[in-house]
Amino acid sequence: MKLDKKTTILLIIIVSLAVLSSVFLYLNKSKDYADISYKIFMNHIKNGQVERVELSGDPRIMGKLKDGTYFVTDNPRTENFKEFLLLNNVQVIETNGTSPLKNGAIFLVMLGGVGALAYFLNKNMSKQAQKEMALMSNMDSQDSNSVSITFDDVAGNEEAKESLREMVDFIQNPEKYVKYGARMPRGVLLYGPPGTGKTLLAKALAGEAKAPFFAVTGSDFIQVYAGLGASRIRGLFKKAKQCGKSVVFIDEIDALGKKRKGAISNGGSEESDRTLNALLTEMSGFKENEGIIVIAATNRVDTLDEALLRPGRFDRQIEVGLPDVNARYKILKYHSKNKPLSDDVDLNKVAHETVYFSGAQLENLMNESAMIAARNNDEIINMNHINKAFYTVLVGEEKKDRSNIPLEDKEITAYHEAGHALTAKKVSNLNRVTKVSIIPSTKGAGGFSMNIPPDKMYQSKKDIVNNIIIALGGRAAEEVIFGKENITTGASSDLKKATEMTLSMIGAFGMDDELGLINYEVLLGQNIGSNKYLLERAKSILDKLYEETKEIIIENMKSLDSIANKLLEQEVLGEEEIDLLVS
Repeated sequence: MKLDKKTTILLIIIVSLAVLSSVFLYLNKSKDYADISYKIFMNHIKNGQVERVELSGDPRIMGKLKDGTYFVTDNPRTENFKEFLLLNNVQVIETNGTSPLKNGAIFLVMLGGVGALAYFLNKNMSKQAQKEMALMSNMDSQDSNSVSITFDDVAGNEEAKESLREMVDFIQNPEKYVKYGARMPRGVLLYGPPGTGKTLLAKALAGEAKAPFFAVTGSDFIQVYAGLGASRIRGLFKKAKQCGKSVVFIDEIDALGKKRKGAISNGGSEESDRTLNALLTEMSGFKENEGIIVIAATNRVDTLDEALLRPGRFDRQIEVGLPDVNARYKILKYHSKNKPLSDDVDLNKVAHETVYFSGAQLENLMNESAMIAARNNDEIINMNHINKAFYTVLVGEEKKDRSNIPLEDKEITAYHEAGHALTAKKVSNLNRVTKVSIIPSTKGAGGFSMNIPPDKMYQSKKDIVNNIIIALGGRAAEEVIFGKENITTGASSDLKKATEMTLSMIGAFGMDDELGLINYEVLLGQNIGSNKYLLERAKSILDKLYEETKEIIIENMKSLDSIANKLLEQEVLGEEEIDLLVS
């Protein structure tokens, strides 16, 4: 913890006073005593000049001569020293060192210093906690007039928008629902992949309802100070209630509302539990006609505590998934409104080619297209700009300087990408290979093969197996052409995808006859790859599919060579060229 300048100065003063007080007391104790050497001290004893000696565990001892002189000398600390003194008629007084009075004084000074230190540290922590609370009081809140986004600004997600329109009517006219005895949902949970528009939907709801909008994230409530997270929760809802009808949006609620671990937990989880309990309590405390809606967003709904998902809390759960082709077209059209597009731009074609793109990626695609056009000083955005942006979003910018790439590496990359393209065309007639390139990208890819699957709601087992074969196609081509000892690291990401798909197929989707219909995510959580039996089964399946992939490569060697040689010649191949080369 960082201390402010004032506190630091005070601490220095306190410590300095404590040290100086100790030194002062010590000096005051010894200022009337003559310091003599141990040799002179022994001579005084032999001459019978020593009246008494005060023995202690200190390295120095004090005494008094018969002439009234007080002295200080070295303490020999030998076993027979006391006996030696008594035999020489020296009075021996055994002490613990300094006098009790002075010891007490020193102790009190030091205790005061420690107490003052603790006080200022505690004060500083309190100030820090107050500062944290002040930051929460200045949370991202927008009044009803400042939220201009409506459902018209949200392209696609028609089902989600329809579910939320009902919430708008409830916020505006809660009495109507109370009249009919209806209990409206206290909260709405939006879940789905990142970038699908969950935050935008929440803002649109507030904009449609013309209600104040309070936006926070789950991580805002996770604090090191005990009780601060719960206080923040109470402060948030207090502010919302003061505004009356309002929308409270909690993004990334999985950071706040993870499943509780029960009685056995550490301090950190206990603090999280307190914060979560505060949220549950506040949501249960709404009056039926207050008109407050809590919206939460997450892409990990499986990790949320069950108490959050029960009726009376987040009653309504709405999936915000990846847009289909029609939704993608609407999103592209919306983000093109303020952009000068050429007549050759076919947004419908772009929508068909951007399978599995989220709304955020589509917005980024159009933005990148505009930036490329601006960079080239072109007056309008044409299809070439969009195509270039498409691959920039996926794999990064093409490297300009490729002169230092050895021919051997180019050949390996060409056959690797040709293997992906060939297997994609052979295992699935519905898949489109729109572009193959051996130009390295700024994201670290040596090349890429663009495989666009059909737009489907579900994936069959055959679809997953085909995708695994396509992922293994690059490594298989390397081994067949260059030998097993010359395979490269270029298949790293391909193997990762193949492993993930295989584990999901057998461990989550129940598509393996040997393992049966058990969903291992229920037993093992998300980390199903930690199970030895699953890994062994996945390895067996991957080995079998890899052999099938090599057979496809060998059976179509002529097409593989044609694609690879053409890539070495011109570095990039389009969809029509690929279709002609694959017989």
